[in-house]
Amino acid sequence: MPLDTLSGPASHLLEVKHSRFLAQAMPVASAEEAQAGLAALGDPDATHNCWAWRVGGQYRSSDDGEPAGTAGRPILAAIDGQGCDQVLVVVTRWYGGIKLGAGGLVRAYGGAAAECLRRAGRRPLIVLSEFDIACPFADLGAVHAALIAIDAARLDERFDADGAILRVRLPAEHADALALRLRDATRDRARLSPVMPPA
Repeated sequence: MPLDTLSGPASHLLEVKHSRFLAQAMPVASAEEAQAGLAALGDPDATHNCWAWRVGGQYRSSDDGEPAGTAGRPILAAIDGQGCDQVLVVVTRWYGGIKLGAGGLVRAYGGAAAECLRRAGRRPLIVLSEFDIACPFADLGAVHAALIAIDAARLDERFDADGAILRVRLPAEHADALALRLRDATRDRARLSPVMPPA
């Protein structure tokens, strides 16, 4: 399933038995950006600032003093359930004097986060991949033309006795089109290989 991220910040206010739950969401590109966003979105005077974020395979969540599993995990489940990535959600609670119980907290935190994300502006998340292209010197011009046609970014170019090796970045969904274009332009002499991200 293709994922979305947010086109900008969003918020949603929910009141449950006199407790107010303010869900705020923002797009983040890295774990560091998510951690920095926590300080911006939380209210130090509130009863709880519970949160979750996801950036690809990295994610974190916090119940911030609420019973374990009643806030951070439901917020993270809302992020995943709404098909979002590269997003931080903070749900701030101001206690209203009536206890909600574990089930009530799960519904309030998860519901506020999900509704905030439902109402938020979205943009498709373009997954970028990196590839190395090895080609003989004679085909370098054709390879450059293929990269321009497919709108691939050239990150590096080096040379050895056999020819050139170029490292490129492009939307993952365009990789097959680039491979086809390279095959046709170089009579199958250019080799495209994916660059594995560090583990």
